[in-house]
Amino acid sequence: MNQQEISNQYQTKLHEQIIKVFHVSGMKLHDNLFGSKVYSNYQRVALIVLFQRSGKALRKFVDELFESKWPTWLGLREIPSYRTLHHWLTKWDVVWLRKFLNKTVFEQKPNLMAIDATGFDSWQRSRHYEQRLKDFGVHKKHSPYAKVDLLVDTKSRIIHDWVLRLKPRHDTLGASTMIKRIRYENVLILADRGYDSEPLHQEVFDSGNLMYAPVRDFKVKRPKGRHRRRCVRKNPLYGQRSIVESINFSLKSRFRSLRSKLHYMKKREFGWKIITYNLEKLSQSKKALLKLFLKIIILNRAKKQKLLYSHSLFFYIWGFHIKYLEIHH
Repeated sequence: MNQQEISNQYQTKLHEQIIKVFHVSGMKLHDNLFGSKVYSNYQRVALIVLFQRSGKALRKFVDELFESKWPTWLGLREIPSYRTLHHWLTKWDVVWLRKFLNKTVFEQKPNLMAIDATGFDSWQRSRHYEQRLKDFGVHKKHSPYAKVDLLVDTKSRIIHDWVLRLKPRHDTLGASTMIKRIRYENVLILADRGYDSEPLHQEVFDSGNLMYAPVRDFKVKRPKGRHRRRCVRKNPLYGQRSIVESINFSLKSRFRSLRSKLHYMKKREFGWKIITYNLEKLSQSKKALLKLFLKIIILNRAKKQKLLYSHSLFFYIWGFHIKYLEIHH
């Protein structure tokens, strides 16, 4: 009988999130019914997430698995080779990755979201040797970069959607693509001046949401479009838009550049990076909630002890005062 559930206990918060999302996704442990079942889909997904999290080369990552506890936690019969792991990276396309990303945010109900675009290095290169070449007067042509648009929840800092284009495109194109896929309503989406477009405002409004983007031209007192005129007044929540910029910086500092050479593999690689980021953020948020809960318990106990101490001190002083009056009278 083919096993349909994972029974092993998780060992870390990240392991817990991987098992949870895998169960929610409804994936089968094995795609084939009568073939080799050395590795399950759960093990494949977990190893790909760990590989993206490590930021190392495939060979280095596989070599370090022999010194790690993850093979035992995942129940691996044998550690895969780097060629096998590379084959798993080509197994699922961007459509599947986007559906799997939605499973990481199935419990999220955002009220305030932010959207922003940034450039991602689309070619792995050494900054040190680039500078050395410039010192010797060798100037190479500008390396290509990918245009990335992100839609994030400002409260949980979870990424809900992304668009990656290998050529420079206007910000509103990526935003329009994500707005067509949005599954929420009554959400305020914060954006910068690059998204100041009445057709984009209308798309957001038709989806049951609102977008706030400052008007680009301050000299015009009455801009065209009712949604743009609504954005003339400052929104008190606009300061929360900087959260999406901090997420962009976090992704760039963690993953730096795309290593894949083929255009469709670049998109799949970035999709796995987003999934890895969400799983890490969900595991960290649980730790933060636990710390906050423990802090509240400790503070309540401290307040009770302080209150008891103040009451005992009051009764002690009052008793001393009564004895003093009895002696003198």
